[in-house]
Amino acid sequence: MEEHNRQNMILENRKKLNITGVKDVARFSEDKIVLSTLLGTLNVEGEGLHINSFVQETGELHMEGSVDALIYQDNPGEKGGFLSKLFR
Repeated sequence: MEEHNRQNMILENRKKLNITGVKDVARFSEDKIVLSTLLGTLNVEGEGLHINSFVQETGELHMEGSVDALIYQDNPGEKGGFLSKLFR
């Protein structure tokens, strides 16, 4: 993986989350934050979620809340969909 396509996440006690490689915040509420990242769309699900800071120039995002799940919706490095995986 190339240096500029790296993404790191540090989750502290499921209460504080620091992420690098964030391109944009697509949507946010207290129970779900949807991020556009270098590695695809990332859903952060939980309760009382709050974005403390987001610096778009560096791609760094810092948030707090009770984090229940980190889910990628897609992976841009992977070609094809469900059927292509089924018929490999």
